[in-house]
Amino acid sequence: MDINITTAVPDASDNVADKARSLQRATTGGAAGLTDKQRQQAKKVSQDFEALFVGMMMKSMRATVGKDKLTGGGHGDEIYRSMLDQEYAAASVKRGGGLGIAKIVEKDIIRQESRTIRRTIDTKE
Repeated sequence: MDINITTAVPDASDNVADKARSLQRATTGGAAGLTDKQRQQAKKVSQDFEALFVGMMMKSMRATVGKDKLTGGGHGDEIYRSMLDQEYAAASVKRGGGLGIAKIVEKDIIRQESRTIRRTIDTKE
């Protein structure tokens, strides 16, 4: 008694594999539907947020330190120290250092925008 078992081997041509990869990219998460401009905006917004956060943190830290007796303090000193703290915060974030909050916020913005794009695509089909 001969038993013939035939197995169906899928077509392994490059064309089918490319189609499968593109379908997988389209259905998985990530920033597949976002433009470069949207990614740049997400990066800028996240960096601005972290700079604001670091600036507020520096302002709180400065409040715990006593007044400078060399310059005499005053309203002008407060304004310039505040501006200096903002610049320190912005520079630390733009160099890629910072606290790492910007990267996390950027990923979350991109994830949320990708979900929005996918929902609008799904409802149109």
